[in-house]
Amino acid sequence: MENKQELERMIRSMITEIMKGDGPTVNVSSAVTGESQAVEGEPGVFKTVGAAVEAAKKAQHIFEECTLATRGKAITAIRTAMRPMVETLAKMTYEETGMGRVADKIIKLNLTLDKTPGVEDLVTECETGDNGMTLYELSPYGVIGAITPSTNPSETLICNAIGMLAAGNAIFFSVHPGAKKLSRWLVSRLNEIVRDAIGIENLIVTIEEPSIEAAQEMMVHPDISLLVVTGGPGVVHQALCSGKKVIGAGAGNPPAFVDETAQIKKAAQDIVLGASFDNNILCIAEKSVVAMRSIVDELVQHMIDAGSVLITDERQINKLLEITLQANGSPSRKFVGRNAKVILEAAGIPCEGDPRLIIMRTDKNHPFATTEMLMPILPIVTVDSFEEGLATCLFLENGLHHTAVMHSLNMERLNRMARAMKTSIFVKNGPSFAGLGYNGEGTTTFTIATPTGEATTTARHFARRRRCCLTTGFQIR
Repeated sequence: MENKQELERMIRSMITEIMKGDGPTVNVSSAVTGESQAVEGEPGVFKTVGAAVEAAKKAQHIFEECTLATRGKAITAIRTAMRPMVETLAKMTYEETGMGRVADKIIKLNLTLDKTPGVEDLVTECETGDNGMTLYELSPYGVIGAITPSTNPSETLICNAIGMLAAGNAIFFSVHPGAKKLSRWLVSRLNEIVRDAIGIENLIVTIEEPSIEAAQEMMVHPDISLLVVTGGPGVVHQALCSGKKVIGAGAGNPPAFVDETAQIKKAAQDIVLGASFDNNILCIAEKSVVAMRSIVDELVQHMIDAGSVLITDERQINKLLEITLQANGSPSRKFVGRNAKVILEAAGIPCEGDPRLIIMRTDKNHPFATTEMLMPILPIVTVDSFEEGLATCLFLENGLHHTAVMHSLNMERLNRMARAMKTSIFVKNGPSFAGLGYNGEGTTTFTIATPTGEATTTARHFARRRRCCLTTGFQIR
């Protein structure tokens, strides 16, 4: 009992010091660590889910008493310390997952550090009148359980860490086993950065060996207050069955519609840039093209000029389908995120240089069009009218409401498609990645919560909205 009282006294004392804001930091590691299940030499990494969540909960109790300036200090430290590591992170990600391109990952990581909002996103709302004042403010949930994918592991982890810390939370990351080495190293490094900046350890935690069972345990843990899931429909559905508040980022199959009024050359270049970026593993990337018959030949030629390889032989298209799509209808992990040249060579199709994208003409029912392949393979479907094109895009997007792209100079058509698609992201006359803020306006995120409706998430989505009412005063009109 005496030890417990002494610990509580120490924590209260340290909270008082931390609340001074940007003054000297206080090392509180000894108060929130020391669990027997911690992995030696890897701060923030634990052997069990229970130990990790327990440590994060203790850290969050201290963190939620800190000033916004202290939260901002932690986030600034992450941005500053991660910047020199961007190239290393990109290479580590590629070496472990085998997906994408290092140069594109560097762009994604820099985008994450530059355009992920921090505490400035926590905007206070206020109403005043004859009966006083009401404030609406955003406060922490507590410990967030965040599931990250293998496709964008480092970007999602850093982006979520910034937003969730800005909202005053601690985070347990349940990472994808396919990127566990990178993710474990990154969690540990982020934990060190935050500890060195503000003196609190274990605000960012994970476990030594991620697994499906561990993720399930995390989902139902009583000290996890919010689940944020970036992954496929299966894991999102499981999270929704947990009984907890869930922010779920599920699958997408974005079509890009090009009508006869578009700037065809620019549309072709934009589509190739978006669909080939990091070998199409971004959920927002163009997964199919729907083009008007009157301009489709011109569009295809410009796409070839922009670095695509056109496959016209049906036997070769079938061979590509045979090696990339499994019998159960899901993409082969062997080719997800691989370079176009690797896929072509595996199919026995000769090619020169290092093409960015494989394109072919198909109908709307072709598996390459209806399946989110996550590969640099892009089917082109031809239509005869805007109405047919819009209907085809709706069919291909399949009610996922994730992302859609349109190239057109007809404002009425752009508006009609945007309204009809009802997607979280709609990009007009640009590459799909403009919807994430790269060569486009707005903040960035790698958790696009379409199933649960938050869309492009930022710090405010990781906070609880609370109402505080004062019945007298503070109204001077």
